[in-house]
Parts: sequence; C-alpha cells; structure tokens
Amino acid sequence: MKSLEKIVVGCKKNKAWAQADLFAMFSDKMFGTCLYYSDNKADAEDLLHDGFLKVFENIKKYRSDNFEAWMRRVFVNLALMRYRKRKYETTVEDVEPKVSQSEGYDSQSGMQADELMAMVSKLPPQYRMVFNLYAIEGYKHKEIAEKLEITESTSKSNLSRARQILQKQLTDYNE
Repeated sequence: MKSLEKIVVGCKKNKAWAQADLFAMFSDKMFGTCLYYSDNKADAEDLLHDGFLKVFENIKKYRSDNFEAWMRRVFVNLALMRYRKRKYETTVEDVEPKVSQSEGYDSQSGMQADELMAMVSKLPPQYRMVFNLYAIEGYKHKEIAEKLEITESTSKSNLSRARQILQKQLTDYNE
C-alpha cells in the first residue's frame, strides 16, 4: 500500500485510487467512531459513507497535521450535525433509558470492550452523545454545550445520568 502522504496528495487531486486506498486504510477505525455516535449499525454505516464523502470534499483544507485526528474530527462533527438535526424531533425526557440485563456472563472472562460499547449504545441519544464527547473524545462541558447547543449544566446532568444508567447496567451484568 502507498504511503499516507501520497494517498492524501492523490485525494487532493480527486484520484479514485487514492480515495479507495484512504477508505481501505481508515474505514475500520472510522466505523468504530461512527458506532459511538449512532443508534444502530445501519446508521453507523450511513455516517461512515457520508463521513468519507465529507473528508474527500474537505481534504484540500487539511494541512500537515495528524491526519487521523483530523479525519476523526470530520466524522465527529458530522455526527454532531446529524444529532442536532434530530434533537428537535425527540427530547431526552421522552426517552426511557434502555437498561437491560446481559445474559451468559462468565465471571472468569470479565467484560469485553464490545460489551461495554453495547451498554453505551443503549443510552438515550442525548446521554450517549454527552458521554462519548466527554469520556471518549475528551471535550469539556463548555465545549459540549456549544457543540450540542445545550447549557453546561445540562451537559453535566446528562453525563451524570449516563453514568448512573451505565452503573446500573454494570451491576445487572455482574449479578
């Protein structure tokens, strides 16, 4: 496979081979990011597709920085944009937390990362978005509030509620 630098230069020239190589190089990692911010696998696949289109559209703006971090920001910002569009359709008070017990827990093996991700994906959208931005992306509450168009106190309370739900899920999982 070609070097990332050559692939980026090719993408800036709209070369199909470069776009295919970039997709092959980063699609798995970016799909993981998409799963964090999506309600289900189909939504994550749509976000992955749209995210790469956005990357190809904006790659001329990329300056030699950490390319993967730049690309991840593109995907996260796209997910936030989608979230803000959907935000007005459902308020967080309208959504009951989707807490369920896991079956088949083996106390010898412990919890796997995909099991924890599944628990996070069951959070109501507002809680999941705040949790991901805070715990995974490392944003501060002020930044989250700006990105999601909410108050800082709402961000803090959503994070607190998300943690409570996850703690309950972990307790149920371990019983």
